[in-house]
Amino acid sequence: MSSSEIAANTAQQESEHESTEGSPDRRGLLVAGIVLLACLGLVGYGVLDTDEQPKPQAAPTAEVTYEVTGTGTAEISYLARSEDGTATVEKGVKLPWKKSVRAPLGKAPTVAVVLDGKGGQAACTLAIRGKHVQRATATGEFGRATCSGELLSGDGEG
Repeated sequence: MSSSEIAANTAQQESEHESTEGSPDRRGLLVAGIVLLACLGLVGYGVLDTDEQPKPQAAPTAEVTYEVTGTGTAEISYLARSEDGTATVEKGVKLPWKKSVRAPLGKAPTVAVVLDGKGGQAACTLAIRGKHVQRATATGEFGRATCSGELLSGDGEG
C-alpha cells in the first residue's frame, strides 16, 4: 500500500469514527431540546391561560322568608342582601305576597311595604330559618310598615 493510499484510508477511518461518535451526542441534544421546548410550551400555556378566574368563595347564607298579607296594592322592597347590599323593589304588587331568599350572614334582612294612594291594610312578617322574627302593620293611604331581623355570622347553614 502506498503512503497516499494509507493516508486516504486513515482519513476515511477517522471520518467514519467521528461521524459515529458524534451522532449519539447530536441525538441526545436533539431529544433534550425537544423535551425542553415541550416543557416551556406547557409552562407558557399555564402562564398565558388566564381566561379562568379563581371563583370567589360563597358567603355563608341562611333562608329568609318575607311575607306581606292584606288587601290592596303595595310597593314592596326587600333585601336579599346581595354582595353589593342593594334592595329589590317590586311595584304595584297585589297582596298577599311571599318570597323566600338566601341572605348572607352578618347582614340585616328587611322587608318594607308601602300601600298605594287607595289605602288598605297590610302586615309584613319576617322569618329566619323558619322562625318568626317580626311583624308590623300598615294602614291607610300610603301606610308603611317595616320588618327586619339579624343574621348572626356564627349560626349559618352555609
